[in-house]
Amino acid sequence: MALTKLDIKTRKPFAGGESFGAVGRYEQIDGVAHFAVDPDHSDNAVIAGIGLAPRNGDGLVEFSADFRIVKPVDNDHGNGRLLLDVVNRGKELALKNINSAPDGPPNADPHPGNGFMMRHGYSLVWCGWQHDVPGTPGLFRCNVPNARNADGSPVSGKIVVSFQPIAHTDTQFLSDREHQPYPTNHLESWESVLTVQDHEDGAETVIPRERWAFARLVDGRRVPDASHITMDGGFGAGKVYRVVYETSHAPLVGLGLLATRDIAAWLRYGKSDGDGTANPLAGAIGRAYAYGRSQSGRFLRQMLHLGLNRDESGLVVFDGMLPNVAGGKMGEFNVRFGQPSSLSNRSVNNLPPFMDIDPDGGDGILAEVTRRGCAPRVIYTNTSSEYWGGHGALAHMTPDGKSDVELPDNVRSWLFCGTQHGPANLPISDTNPDTGARGTQALNYVDYRPLMRAALYHLDRWVTHGEAPPANGYPNYADGSAVKAEDVAEWFGSLPGVEFPTHQKLIRKLDFGLDRAVPSVVPPAVGDAYPMVVSAVDADGNEVGGIRLPAIEVPLATYAGWNVRHADIGGAGQTLAPGGTVVGCAIPFAATREERLASGDPRASIEERYGSREEYVARVRACAESLVESGYVLAEDVDVLAAQGGEVYDAIVRTPAAVAADD
Repeated sequence: MALTKLDIKTRKPFAGGESFGAVGRYEQIDGVAHFAVDPDHSDNAVIAGIGLAPRNGDGLVEFSADFRIVKPVDNDHGNGRLLLDVVNRGKELALKNINSAPDGPPNADPHPGNGFMMRHGYSLVWCGWQHDVPGTPGLFRCNVPNARNADGSPVSGKIVVSFQPIAHTDTQFLSDREHQPYPTNHLESWESVLTVQDHEDGAETVIPRERWAFARLVDGRRVPDASHITMDGGFGAGKVYRVVYETSHAPLVGLGLLATRDIAAWLRYGKSDGDGTANPLAGAIGRAYAYGRSQSGRFLRQMLHLGLNRDESGLVVFDGMLPNVAGGKMGEFNVRFGQPSSLSNRSVNNLPPFMDIDPDGGDGILAEVTRRGCAPRVIYTNTSSEYWGGHGALAHMTPDGKSDVELPDNVRSWLFCGTQHGPANLPISDTNPDTGARGTQALNYVDYRPLMRAALYHLDRWVTHGEAPPANGYPNYADGSAVKAEDVAEWFGSLPGVEFPTHQKLIRKLDFGLDRAVPSVVPPAVGDAYPMVVSAVDADGNEVGGIRLPAIEVPLATYAGWNVRHADIGGAGQTLAPGGTVVGCAIPFAATREERLASGDPRASIEERYGSREEYVARVRACAESLVESGYVLAEDVDVLAAQGGEVYDAIVRTPAAVAADD
């Protein structure tokens, strides 16, 4: 098998030796996985540049990746299921997004959260796939070789790096989120170009070359630096900048896809790694699933599109996949000079296909895995933010946005109405404390993780027992729940003090040349925008085209998947999308009728809707129980949702108990 060595560095009790019900204690295994893949294998040939990779004496391409396994100490006590959590920018996410674990620093031991997956007996694995993850302890990285020309010289070409500061800055690092950059190979090249726009679709102005340099400022003077740029007067908050330059650094980005495929295949089927190290899960895995959120959800869509769901011997790797908040996009995960973390609107991220199956017989996300006979069952889960990011609806509508497209039998898709890209919670604030990104409205605080636990449960039942999951739930024209984004602008404009985005986060048609994996048109030619189709809203402005949590069905606020940049961070009127990820908002109802009339809010106040806190929580509980009956929520989360409802009520109404807690 392609995994040649599992180099275990540490093996210790997980979560301090905590026991999880009948499954018992778990252990944590960390180390480095080594791979050697056949570049001539027909499945591997889809990896961009693999023919230019250095080969070992056996003609194979070698690379390695950090890994972690969390498994029952006694494999016999597990449920026989492997869940591969595709890391996001080097970070594990399943424990946070399914187990509701708290945030922690990358180098901290993983937290079990509520223990959901442990109590159910899952074995979890994380494996680095991204080549440019910084060397921060605790992050998972994939170490890949660079492509070389036949004469041994480095592969060179053009790259575009985009950035949008939230504060004025004098110097910009040439990477997204402090990842390892692609350095320029010509510090003084006058063919390099820097442009600026007021917003992503604004007029593009070329900044004179003499005003900027590949350099950083040290004590007020420019020091040449191939990985930074600086400009006279600095870079303005909210402006969009793009720098085009040449680099001679060409890592084989797509090998991360094979690392993901092959570690899961080996843990599922392998008995030994060929170097005497036993498979810690040998004989224990009957089913394998993959979970990915945001970037890593798009990564799973990329795997599917490339047909990478069988190993080199033809064995199916994943029986099911759970791409979360991936919307209709893929990413720069298999492209020369790829920037896997970039969410630029001029990235190969935004190229079709968007749909799983093209009704006209063209390319589709699932076309290749279907042809190869290795298509898994898939449950897509999305939030309102993916639709307001311009791409969510493209996964189930024709590209012109005019017609619904029927999903394949092996796919379910759910929109979690009124939620934002990342699972949120209290306190109420208009500023993200981690990034400093500020909105004109409070950031969305609806927690959709109970729905994720149910999604994993149903994926397993579907694969293992053939039990169909609950029905699809997303905006569509058939039931009137799909509308164009501009159709809800008037409603939101009726709310006092609410600003609707002037500049939407749009997806445009792009031309990179004939080969998306090796672009020849850099920067791309930019065409018309795809239509933005979103969910219709009810009388309170809350979405109707999907699964409605109690926060939406029994509301205390209007919740949306968009927000608007605050003047403090520049970019007035633009959708709030730091780093390219759209952030949602919450617009609370007035607490009393008197407050509502004084502000001119057309929405009924909390006082007018609910007689008391007790009545409100009872209605939340009844809604949660209804969701259990329909299958979208598990019975164990009814109390969780009821408690969340009470906490939000206290935060908005400022009950005596909430005031006392703050004091």
